[in-house]
Amino acid sequence: MPSTTATARPMTVEVDGATIAATLRGDGPLIALHAAPMDSRSFEGLAEVLAADWTVLTADPRGVARSTVADRTAHVTPDQRAADLAAVLQEVDAGPATVVGSSGGAVSALALAATRPELLEVVVAHEPPLCVLLPDARDLRVGTEEMVRRFTAGDREGYWRLFLDQANIHVPDEVFAGVFGQEPEGRDAEDEAFGVENMLVETSFWEPPLDRLRSCEVPIVVGIGEESTGELCDRTSRRLAEELGLEPTMFPGGHIGFTDHAEAFASVLRAVGRSGRDD
Repeated sequence: MPSTTATARPMTVEVDGATIAATLRGDGPLIALHAAPMDSRSFEGLAEVLAADWTVLTADPRGVARSTVADRTAHVTPDQRAADLAAVLQEVDAGPATVVGSSGGAVSALALAATRPELLEVVVAHEPPLCVLLPDARDLRVGTEEMVRRFTAGDREGYWRLFLDQANIHVPDEVFAGVFGQEPEGRDAEDEAFGVENMLVETSFWEPPLDRLRSCEVPIVVGIGEESTGELCDRTSRRLAEELGLEPTMFPGGHIGFTDHAEAFASVLRAVGRSGRDD
């Protein structure tokens, strides 16, 4: 971790039906870190590490944290999030960016590669939950819709238990109680509901334009956490890599390895980013 903290430079960008709040740190080639439905706070540690030699852009997805949305009942698609991110990249105007998407943000990054490749240097799709690619997609769709039903019916614990079961993530009861059993409050509660009700199905069952991604001139890296073996996002990521004719790139940690392995995660990003620039 750097000994000094990079100065955070906040900005906002008006887009169709929303205002996207973003932050810039550091100086150098542009790298954008994007998650969904997680907000940009999850990337703060990684952003500090990368800011030593990159201009680091983090942004909250529409309707989440600092980013507002005009209609909080409207569903948000990966294509819409990609258009939002494109608008922010154009506002920054610092040349093609390395875009690192995690989870739902990886799906947004793939949508961006398919629609606005001129804005990109490299795309890193870390564990995109593209359930639609799997042979059991129909069962996964039923399970995902049941998650949403439980959540909207007020059964938050039932939602999280089914979510973890379908994701093949096993946590001890005491960890579940401490992490998932704590009811969020205020804006965090609103954001959790927005992500479940307005983004979960749309992200997991987005149909990737595989032909466009295969022919994309921008290098695409499919990332998988070393500790994610057997989990749902390990399966979806390997299937995507197979469809694109790629070998997956292994990253430290699990699904959110960038939070607790920031230095090592940054090292892998520097390697794949440098490879893209060398091309």
